[in-house]
Amino acid sequence: MKTLRQMGSVAFVIGLFTAIFAGMPWYVMVADNPVVPWWLRIAIFCLLGGILVVIVALALEQMTHTASVESLPPAASDPTVLLLNSDSLPGRDITEILGLVQGHTVFAIWLGKDLSAIVRLILGGELTEYTEMMGSARSTATKRMTAKAANMGADAIINVRYMTTSVVGSAAELLVYGTAVKLS
Repeated sequence: MKTLRQMGSVAFVIGLFTAIFAGMPWYVMVADNPVVPWWLRIAIFCLLGGILVVIVALALEQMTHTASVESLPPAASDPTVLLLNSDSLPGRDITEILGLVQGHTVFAIWLGKDLSAIVRLILGGELTEYTEMMGSARSTATKRMTAKAANMGADAIINVRYMTTSVVGSAAELLVYGTAVKLS
């Protein structure tokens, strides 16, 4: 279903851009001749057909959807650096505070996936396109923060916090930060 949805999204994007960037100038230049050329007809059929394919694929996907949760890969890039959202580690003492470490990224999805998400918003269900995007952003930002802490010689990062902000359209900024420390 994902491949069918992606094909529909690609057809939509190709049809949309052809109709806007070639069809509109053509119409302006030859407005006195009402015959629509074959390439513009194909572009319009791609645009409308792409939307239809995405809607049908998502509807079929919703009908066959099972309540399975996909496991995400572990986010930490350096297994020697512990990540904690608390300010202490039971049984270990903090011997040195190395300072603030952070990881940052901005992710976006392309127009085709955005179209799929908009249709799913109408039909209902999880917006898997955005879930995957935010999972990738969280993993990337966490790896960057962990790498910085490892370069500082940290044993752990305490008080780990995540922040997210919408930047523009379907782009989201993700910031992760914490305090790099050495443990006893």
